[in-house]
Amino acid sequence: MSEKLEVMTMKLGKHLTLEEFCTCTQTYRKYAEKINPYPKNQKETILALQTLCQQIIDPVIENFGRKRFQLTYGFCSMDLKRFLSQKDPETGVKNGRVAPSRDQHMAHELNRNGKYYCDRLGAACDFRIIGLESDRLVDWTLEHQLPFDSLYYYGSDRPIHISYSPQHRRSIWAFTDKGVPTKKGIEDWIKKLG
Repeated sequence: MSEKLEVMTMKLGKHLTLEEFCTCTQTYRKYAEKINPYPKNQKETILALQTLCQQIIDPVIENFGRKRFQLTYGFCSMDLKRFLSQKDPETGVKNGRVAPSRDQHMAHELNRNGKYYCDRLGAACDFRIIGLESDRLVDWTLEHQLPFDSLYYYGSDRPIHISYSPQHRRSIWAFTDKGVPTKKGIEDWIKKLG
């Protein structure tokens, strides 16, 4: 039991624990007794999550403060993935969206064939800064040249998605109201990427 507690309370960077990173979603909180939120491929996945925190999340928290930082989606375990793709039995509404082959939320987890869910590797999370519009957060991220792989902007009042991987592609996308990726409306940010 102490080994499990040690893993849960493990710091990923200066501020966040593995437990926070694995249990922050609404879907997890709703079905917590049925979901193992932790990585199975611990060695590789935890290292990827630590690197994401050290390279991206720690600088954000150090600038804006821990109290204003709100993690809305961190690591996606295989159990969480299963529940995200299902509909809520009471409302009939899908629990969430999941795109494990693209979004890097599953980090270095392996499927039943022994292949990575996302061959881009790295890790991802979604977060917001309370009291700050997300377009201002994107501006800050670009101005401080954080070495992200992908950044998804969903709107000024929604969290941003950001990932870190060895590629540092610095790819940025906006999304329409229907969830379609677009570069329309973010031309200035694309120019800043150079």
